[in-house]
Amino acid sequence: MAMEITQFLLAAQSADARIRTEAEANLRQFQEQNVPSFLLSLSVELANNEKPTESRTLAGIVLKNSLDAKDAVTKEHLARQWMAIDISIISQIKDLLLRTLGSPVSEARHTSAQVIAKIASIDIPRKQWTGLIGSLLNNMTQRDSPAGLKQSTLETLGYVCEEISHQDLGQDEVNNVLTAVVQGMNLAENSPEVRLAATRALYNALEFAQTNFENEMERNYIMKMICETALSKEVDVRQAAFECLASIASRYYEVLEPYMQALFELTSNAVKGDEEAVALQAIEFWSSICDEEIELQEFESGESGDSVPHSRFIEKALTSLVPMLLETLLKQEENLDQDDNIWNIAMAGGTCLELVARTVGDAILPLVMPFVEANIVKPDWHCREAATFAFGSIIEGPTIEQLSGLVHAGLDFLLRLMKDENNHVKDTTAWTLSRIFEFLHHPARGFSVISPDNLPRVVEVLLEGTKDAPNVAEKVCCAIYHLCQGYEEAGTSSSLFTPYVPTIIECLLSTASRPDGDDSRLRSTAYESVNAVVRCSNIVETSQIIVQLLPVIMNKLSQTLELQIVSSDDKEKQGDLQASFCGVLQVIIQKLSSVEETKRFILEAADQIMLLFLRVFACRSSTVHEEAMLAIGALAYATGSHFEKYLPELYKYLEMGLQNFEEYQVCAITVGVVGDICRALDDKALQYCDGIMNHLMKDLSSEALHRSVKPPIFSVFGDIALAIGEHFEKYTPYAVQMMQGAAELCARMDSSANDDELLEYGNQLKCSIFEAYSGILQGFKNSKPHVMLPYAQHILQFVELVLRETHRDDSVTNAAVAALGDVADVLGPNIKPLFGDLAFIDAFLQECLQSDDEQLRTTAAWTLERIRRIMES
Repeated sequence: MAMEITQFLLAAQSADARIRTEAEANLRQFQEQNVPSFLLSLSVELANNEKPTESRTLAGIVLKNSLDAKDAVTKEHLARQWMAIDISIISQIKDLLLRTLGSPVSEARHTSAQVIAKIASIDIPRKQWTGLIGSLLNNMTQRDSPAGLKQSTLETLGYVCEEISHQDLGQDEVNNVLTAVVQGMNLAENSPEVRLAATRALYNALEFAQTNFENEMERNYIMKMICETALSKEVDVRQAAFECLASIASRYYEVLEPYMQALFELTSNAVKGDEEAVALQAIEFWSSICDEEIELQEFESGESGDSVPHSRFIEKALTSLVPMLLETLLKQEENLDQDDNIWNIAMAGGTCLELVARTVGDAILPLVMPFVEANIVKPDWHCREAATFAFGSIIEGPTIEQLSGLVHAGLDFLLRLMKDENNHVKDTTAWTLSRIFEFLHHPARGFSVISPDNLPRVVEVLLEGTKDAPNVAEKVCCAIYHLCQGYEEAGTSSSLFTPYVPTIIECLLSTASRPDGDDSRLRSTAYESVNAVVRCSNIVETSQIIVQLLPVIMNKLSQTLELQIVSSDDKEKQGDLQASFCGVLQVIIQKLSSVEETKRFILEAADQIMLLFLRVFACRSSTVHEEAMLAIGALAYATGSHFEKYLPELYKYLEMGLQNFEEYQVCAITVGVVGDICRALDDKALQYCDGIMNHLMKDLSSEALHRSVKPPIFSVFGDIALAIGEHFEKYTPYAVQMMQGAAELCARMDSSANDDELLEYGNQLKCSIFEAYSGILQGFKNSKPHVMLPYAQHILQFVELVLRETHRDDSVTNAAVAALGDVADVLGPNIKPLFGDLAFIDAFLQECLQSDDEQLRTTAAWTLERIRRIMES
């Protein structure tokens, strides 16, 4: 079969589907029969300069895909499969790949670089390919190394650095890699192709360069080479150099001070006069500086006393930086299709200006407002659009006191601009109004640019704007969304909005029904805005309007079930509509069931609503599945124990959701809804609990399920235990074993680790474990508290472990203190000996009693009282 692999690879690219399918089947069969021989044959093909380029390239791609996958479980399986291959075959494959880096065919070199990096990602962390870096560096240092070999070697080094962790290389190896890469950037010695590969490799190697950047001499040399490379004749080389600078701004902010004057000149010249691809990266450098300084300011305003160098680069460069960014706003592209995903220099400049405003606050206003005032009245639309873009960009950052006067003065002018003759100007003006309502309209907090005097005009202009071009109408719907959101929890202020509710809902439904509703996300944004109107409405004053909306949305959802589906586009449109309608129904259910007077309308319509949701599930769309599940959770809460009658039909869809590992968001939402249903049904959920607990246990044990789904599962254990009380006893040993395993994982997590995602996951896990313990304890309280006695010591140890952590999230503290109180409340004097030395816990609870968080103070007081009751018994 190895002899025929060339024919198979060529046939697999045939235009004839029959030939293609047969070839793919032959390749699959070869792989299944003998993986080592298959991988070796592919590497032989890739390395053979006599073979066609097409077969070599595909051989490399198939080889790469045999080593790596996006899915974590498949990736791990492929890695184990590779490690099981005989070492002699692995050595042959590696030698062939390294030899291919010198091939005269660029496609073969490029593919080989990618494959080497994939093997490195498996082998280097396991100390299996210790000679790789040396072999690659040898290619760079050999006299008369061809330019193609240097280029592919540098490309390989870059890919390898991208694939592995900075902990996988020793400092000597890092030094050698950086030396080779920086030498590769040398203009005098290397071709543009080699310098481009070197600069891109440096970008990937920057993560490894911490020690080198701490050394002034090495840092100076690296920065000098990047700055020289940023002046290259070749656009793509300059672009790659500025990408390196933007990355350095994020990684090594604290050592940039000596270079900032030169970097300002370099970036400024690029923004003003270079090709757009280069200018975009130059702006990105300043956006990265802003990100760092915003984070530093948040850190400084926290309670930590650690000293962090804050160089205030943005503040120092402000008077030169802001005019440069304002100039970019005037570089809009003519006749640009209104696609928000298009990233151009004006978009990048506006985004950076927004970050600058958040960094320096009020100081930006004197620099931007003259530009706004001068340009907003000019006849050229570019000037008017740039003025509104500038104003909208700086809304978040300056203080309310400084902004509110400017907005009050300019609001009427902006409303008039919504009638501008130019589509771009209207689009940006609608976006600016949306930002004003988002950040400056909060009656509940005591401030708003909206008053009884200007509200009628604002609503009139917005309703008119929904009839505009799709891109403008979509931004107007966003503005309506933020206008409504401001009235949520606004008490009596929301009554101001009540007279407009029916007209706005009618207008938004009409907008969502436009034939061009698919453009610019107009339809889905209109329905999201309907949700905002319902949520913010004063239920006493608007109940009849919302009651009337319920059958309208139910009818629209029903109509989607009758749509003719003849293409994937039809299916997608049906799914989008159903997701939107389920979302609106969820909000209506929540609103009407929030007060007893209107809950009856949901109870009366519940059977019809549930029937619709079940029919929607039958359409099998993951997006819809999510929205329908969330709406069902709301219906379960609203109907309480009456929800029991829907479970026989619903249960199979709950099972499907709990087993949906691939679309893990669906699984996560289903887990949450199972909790909602159990809370609604109490012990009526009992007959379904065996099945549900079985699925939840499988979910927790599965490596295939995304880790984010697992914390909510523990929380649901608590919900189920509270619902079924003493009947939870048979699940307790298995559930607690899982919780103890998760608690050990938390203990192993380094809370000082510099991985925000991992820290966040750890916090979620801790909270959910405590919530589970609280629910299980309280579930047994009135019947079988002794069931939890064997686990009390572990719970108290976990509580103490978590409470001793210095960097602890407030939600974790709350959950831990509550669980501690539940242990004392439920197990009582039985656990008096376990409390032993109470000094730490007592001191900690006293500290909690001084907290600004009212909920934590209340929980701590209750917990302290429960513990003292035990100790005094």
